[in-house]
Amino acid sequence: MSLASTAEYQRLEEDRAKKAHWRRWGPYVSDRQWGTVREDYSAEGNAWEYLPHDHARSRTYRWGEDGIFGISDNHQRLCFSLALWNGQDPILKERFFGLTGNQGNHGEDVKEYYFYVDNVPTHSYMKALYKYPQAEYPYAALVAENQRRSRAQSEFELMDTGVFKENRYFDVFVEYAKARADDIGIRYTVINRGPQAAPLTLLPTLWFRNTWSWKGSTHTALIRENGQSLVAEHPELGPYLLSYDPASEILFTENETNNERLFGSPNGTPYVKDAFHRYLVNGEKTAVNPAKHGTKAALVYRKTLQPGESWTVKLRLTAKEPGDVQGIDALMKRKITEADEFYRAVSAPAMKDDAKLVQRQAFAGLLWSKQYYNFVIKEWLEGDPAEPVPPPGRRQGRNKAWEHLYSEDVMSMPDTWEYPWFASWDLAFHCIPYAMIDPEFAKKQLILLTREWYMHPNGQLPAYEWAFGDANPPVHAWAAWRVYKIEKKRRGQGDLLFLERVFQKLLMNFTWWVNRKDQDGKNIFQGGFLGLDNIGVFDRNLPIPGGGQLEQSDGTSWMAMYALNLMTIAVELAHHNPSYEDIASKFFEHFLYISEAMRGKKGMRSENEESLWDEQDGFFYDSLHFSDGHHIPMRLRTMVGLIPLFAIETLEISALFKLPNLARRINWFLENRPDLAREVTCDGRGGACERRLLSIATPEMLKRILEKLFSEAEFFSPHGIRSVSRYHADHPFEFPVDGEVHRVQYEPAESSTGLFGGNSNWRGPIWMPVNYLLIESLQKFHHYLGNDFKVECPVGSGHFLTLWQAAMEIATRLNAIFLKGTDQRRPIFGGNDTFQKDPEWNQYPLFYEYFHGDNGAGLGASHQTGWTGLVAKLLQQSAEHGDHA
Repeated sequence: MSLASTAEYQRLEEDRAKKAHWRRWGPYVSDRQWGTVREDYSAEGNAWEYLPHDHARSRTYRWGEDGIFGISDNHQRLCFSLALWNGQDPILKERFFGLTGNQGNHGEDVKEYYFYVDNVPTHSYMKALYKYPQAEYPYAALVAENQRRSRAQSEFELMDTGVFKENRYFDVFVEYAKARADDIGIRYTVINRGPQAAPLTLLPTLWFRNTWSWKGSTHTALIRENGQSLVAEHPELGPYLLSYDPASEILFTENETNNERLFGSPNGTPYVKDAFHRYLVNGEKTAVNPAKHGTKAALVYRKTLQPGESWTVKLRLTAKEPGDVQGIDALMKRKITEADEFYRAVSAPAMKDDAKLVQRQAFAGLLWSKQYYNFVIKEWLEGDPAEPVPPPGRRQGRNKAWEHLYSEDVMSMPDTWEYPWFASWDLAFHCIPYAMIDPEFAKKQLILLTREWYMHPNGQLPAYEWAFGDANPPVHAWAAWRVYKIEKKRRGQGDLLFLERVFQKLLMNFTWWVNRKDQDGKNIFQGGFLGLDNIGVFDRNLPIPGGGQLEQSDGTSWMAMYALNLMTIAVELAHHNPSYEDIASKFFEHFLYISEAMRGKKGMRSENEESLWDEQDGFFYDSLHFSDGHHIPMRLRTMVGLIPLFAIETLEISALFKLPNLARRINWFLENRPDLAREVTCDGRGGACERRLLSIATPEMLKRILEKLFSEAEFFSPHGIRSVSRYHADHPFEFPVDGEVHRVQYEPAESSTGLFGGNSNWRGPIWMPVNYLLIESLQKFHHYLGNDFKVECPVGSGHFLTLWQAAMEIATRLNAIFLKGTDQRRPIFGGNDTFQKDPEWNQYPLFYEYFHGDNGAGLGASHQTGWTGLVAKLLQQSAEHGDHA
């Protein structure tokens, strides 16, 4: 079956043509709203402490909602999710628990086991799994033990507490299926995996997000009982009905803060947000509204399950009219078949079953991570009319320069628990796997960040919630071009309007970079940490100890890449509109200026010349520049020195014939600026008569860099490219300044420093996004250099590969992190035997933030499918080119 003939593709087309609003309902309820910047109204900006997990059940959120596998409409007016109670827990399980950045010995860390099993772009079928312990959840033990441990120790995980001993847990499967855009079937399937009978209470919960308290208005939303349905009435959304299997009880309350519990002040209503917890766990029968109405309602299902017993509960959420609960099983079966057909059409035919499983769950995690994101900075800074005025210091604190930012959109999140907010460079990478299944959503995400209510008037793109003013790597032009090409290959034609829209806005962003991050006008950039957190010897976002200015190899390379990306887009647009030839020429020339600054005028560093290329080592380094003119190369071999490889494109001579004005300008420039013409490689090899190479790294430089890249004693891990060379395990880099020695040592796993919260590490682990860009860059080099240019891979092996083959070797090693090896173990699960051996666990790969530099075990955020979801594209490419992983 072709992709275009699948039912899911047809739904996407209907949505695109506005014939049906298939995307109105989706998994837009976050896994965590508490402890976020949005909900922080403290004087000190302590987001984690201002609204902690202990407050979450009792305190109404201002900007969003959270729940377990929740869904909502795209403006999050009406929400639905699952709550559970095992009869032992001190807290009704309405949301996932984890440690804040100040509690965890490695920063924020969710302490639950849940998996995104399946999803399709219109969310017409979704499936997820939560493993709920039957014993009391050890909240206090998890906090206490992790606080006791140092950064040098591993994290204390939920499985370490013993609550999963003898498989004493429930598998709770949650499925959604749409019969129509506004007709959603819901099915819970619970299995007792333990050796003894165990009780469980399910509470499917329906509620309205509180949008009324902040303005002091009276709400008109209401949920009430009506026969075998709950009716949820909202003035904007219209009535929705939740039909259901017969329940033990139906509980009602209001989505209002329990001021009495939290602040010792009177409640405006006796029925508040935490009523269901108090009713079930505390036995407070007066906590719920006996009048059977409110803005929050729950159905109560109770059952004691025997060992191995399965229990199913079905519901249906529909607009205007009640739905047929009895038809849920047939609906689910049909939607599962349609999802299977869709992904069969998406996946490369040669892909093996285990690779298809990984790819499909990568897509599932990506799709489950779409969240409703609401944040209006002006209102957040000023406060709400019906609430206390925020402390005066707020005006001088976080995000004060971003009053224009007005977000009320469905966006792709890096991780719905540890990072439940958009991050601009993460989102750019998300769009690549999205383009494989839903290019329309990918394009809208890239356009969204360039809109005037996101982009700063000065041209800066917002970085992330904790500090919108930070600089993330400028990868949006690259992402836009890749999304355009992927869709063009699929549809036979590209979306030129999208490309033009994003290009015009990115012109402003490029100008911001040039004006703000090139302090001396030398085409050398100082972007700060640029997403690489603690990769440097000191915090690159702060003034350099001892004075001086850090000239960044990565920042400058990102800008060279940016210039080439914009040039490439302009060339494509010029084929349809000649006016773009001028701007293509501008970025061609700008790249040459940046490239010269990187290499130095002589192509090497000398005492009297600045450059970021070190001829002695054959590597690019940051340089510490002082006001008296002298500079010190920071000879620390990291990803910072590999990022220059990302700045590479080829110019096809045949294409330039169709753009005479551009060709004339390029030829004039090369003839009249011979000092810059050497930045263009055209030496007769690998088809150079037909194309020219634009790259920071010359072929000679490339050879020297690749000697380190493909050395297993340096960057080349069995599982991809490390972020710091393993050389620094035995040879730490040390930099003395002001009587203090700053030090970086290879760390293959979790960070030993608290820099940037201590919950991410660029000092050795493997990161998917930069690995992906390296693979793509090597493939581009191969396009120019051809099959005659070979590299020893690994160094010392005697095996020589073309650059294409070497790139695919990196991809194979990255793919292998997730796939079962000959020993039937997945490296991603590390030494956890439950995950490795138990069939109820090992078929659910997690998509971690980064990976152990030596053994490939998953580290950091456990559900960061966003950019780790790039593995879906790598698996596809590997299967298409003969490596049938």
